[in-house]
Amino acid sequence: MSVDAATVRRIAHLSRIAVADGEVEHLRGEINAILAFVEQLAEVNVDGVEPMTSVTPMVMKKRVDQVTDGGIADDILRNAPLTEGPYFVVPKVVE
Repeated sequence: MSVDAATVRRIAHLSRIAVADGEVEHLRGEINAILAFVEQLAEVNVDGVEPMTSVTPMVMKKRVDQVTDGGIADDILRNAPLTEGPYFVVPKVVE
């Protein structure tokens, strides 16, 4: 796959990057080199290779998922400047 100057300008436009006319040819070469490298990667045989998330095998640290109420709602409400029953009272922000 090869990229032409018009495609470079379109990519720059979509990326919201200002590219001067003198830079287009250089960027064209850079993008073509990147695409050539990606094409090389497609030639690698990966049959039987498991996908991995890291180069070193890691086990996720997990904790027991326990639901707790906390039991300190009254203490939390005591810190509020204004409450109404078990709720915080806040200024109205929508008319």
